Amino acid sequence: MDNHQKYLDPNVLARLEGLRLRARHTVEGYVSGVHHSPYRGFSIEFAEHREYAPGDDLRYLDWKVFGRTDKYYLKQFEEETNLVCYVLLDISRSMQYRSDAAPQSKLDYARHLAAALSYLVLQQQDSVSLATFDETVRTHLAPSGNPSHLKDILQVMDESSAERKTATAAIFHELAERFKRRGVVVVISDLLDDVEAMMTALAHFRHRRHEVILFHVLDPAEVEFPFEETTRFDGLEAEPSVLAEPRALRKAYLRQFEGFVRQVQRGCRMHQMDYVPMRTDRPVDVALSSFLGGRR
Repeated sequence: MDNHQKYLDPNVLARLEGLRLRARHTVEGYVSGVHHSPYRGFSIEFAEHREYAPGDDLRYLDWKVFGRTDKYYLKQFEEETNLVCYVLLDISRSMQYRSDAAPQSKLDYARHLAAALSYLVLQQQDSVSLATFDETVRTHLAPSGNPSHLKDILQVMDESSAERKTATAAIFHELAERFKRRGVVVVISDLLDDVEAMMTALAHFRHRRHEVILFHVLDPAEVEFPFEETTRFDGLEAEPSVLAEPRALRKAYLRQFEGFVRQVQRGCRMHQMDYVPMRTDRPVDVALSSFLGGRR
């Protein structure tokens, strides 16, 4: 099975048909498209006037303003541009986790989500970039709108293995400096790191005037803690294994987990970022359709 078939189910793509990832705010792209640009052109939506200079196109003279002021001014409009979508895929060791109730690991689910998003962005003739990370940036593919770019993205994802710890704060600060063109940053991760430091780093993207979407990948067992019998819990990022009685831990675990999620949600609200929980027992196309449909 090639990577296209492995990560892009034709039935899933059919159900995503017609959906688009649109920028809510101004973005900075490469060519004309359907998203607002910070630059002024002669396109669709009126933006402002500027004083006429010799050689300017006389078609855009505002004669009403001339009648009031006896001065020549040109109408300027918002130029529209293509979107640049930066997909950041967490390939740290904790993403290997898969409970008995989940059809796939968090990493496999994240790969399918990244593949579907990349496909949609390229289908709408926008540009997509992929960066995989754990404690460092492992691979970074520059943005491209070429349909053949999807093959490179799928290959990088397929070759990525979850072997190391997470260090989101340093990674996000580094990538915020790397991404020169304003766009939409999509983070696909289980977010298992220090929340305060991670949110400060994500705010760096906002400071650079990117939009940020956080897809929080969660195994159902992480959300519900369904364990009943004595269980050995293995640390996935160098933590020691613990043999424990789950029923004695359930209330404390759920309190901690819910507090962690609330802290992430608060940080997203504070910095005006989208927070999207993605359970691995929910089909990717259903969750993605719900999010993109609500974003219109």
